[in-house]
Amino acid sequence: MSKAFLIATIACVAAVTLSSLIYAQKTQTTEQTTTGSNPYIGTPVDGWTGQPVPQTASQAATPVPRDDIFGVWDPGNGGIQAMGAAAMPEDGKPEHKLPYTPAGLAALNLTKPSNGARSVLPGETNDPVVACNPQGIPREDLYELRTTQIVQTPASVLVLYEYGKIWRTIWTDGRDFPKDPAPRWFGYSIGKWEDDYTFVVQTCCINDEVWVDRAGRPHSPDLRVEERFHRADSNTLELTVTINDPAMYTKPWIALNKLPFKLQSTHFDVMEMMCSPAELAEYNKFIGDPASDKGSK
Repeated sequence: MSKAFLIATIACVAAVTLSSLIYAQKTQTTEQTTTGSNPYIGTPVDGWTGQPVPQTASQAATPVPRDDIFGVWDPGNGGIQAMGAAAMPEDGKPEHKLPYTPAGLAALNLTKPSNGARSVLPGETNDPVVACNPQGIPREDLYELRTTQIVQTPASVLVLYEYGKIWRTIWTDGRDFPKDPAPRWFGYSIGKWEDDYTFVVQTCCINDEVWVDRAGRPHSPDLRVEERFHRADSNTLELTVTINDPAMYTKPWIALNKLPFKLQSTHFDVMEMMCSPAELAEYNKFIGDPASDKGSK
């Protein structure tokens, strides 16, 4: 076994293990609030400090509020999606092979993800997020989707994400997409209520630096992303994401299928997950670059 392969393997295992341990600690703290091991039985905890916070999410069956997705929502482990979009991961299985056009397949071959069936060594990836660029849409939904806060105003819906500590605006004031807009990391989003419990968002105008997901799926300027936020009950929100890009794919495909979020206390302080250039440089110095040293034996 080459030294490079061994180091890469150790680095990958260490990264996955650390991520799992951190999330497990957060999950364990939450779970303890519903067991006899915690004096605050039934009390939710704060995402930042792990300390008990007041309970505002209903624990009993209550009527589902109409036209309402306001709140702090947590998708649990289902939002991580390290192998690509949860509904269509890049795991080599035939049923998860996407319907690429020739142009889409050519664009796919230009991406070098560090996870999935096409993964490369850490120092060889061209994943824009690794260089601390914003994830953008739809990737913000399809990789490291963590605790999310949604705020509703008379003219818009604001979505605040834990990963990157960033937000986006979804306009609900009846406007249409702008003509010839400059592309943006998070595109341009407009939303409307399809019924009392389903909020549908369409996003266009996404810049070409954004990957669809961690697996490096490509998109063209024609990409349209549909998000469906469905209030399944008073404490559950489901998110479905559909990718529609005729230049890259022969038909639309579902990237996320009814991912459930659970409502948290309004007193919940969402953690921050920031990409730090200084920490990235340290990682590359001691792990990423050495693991990618093809001259190592």
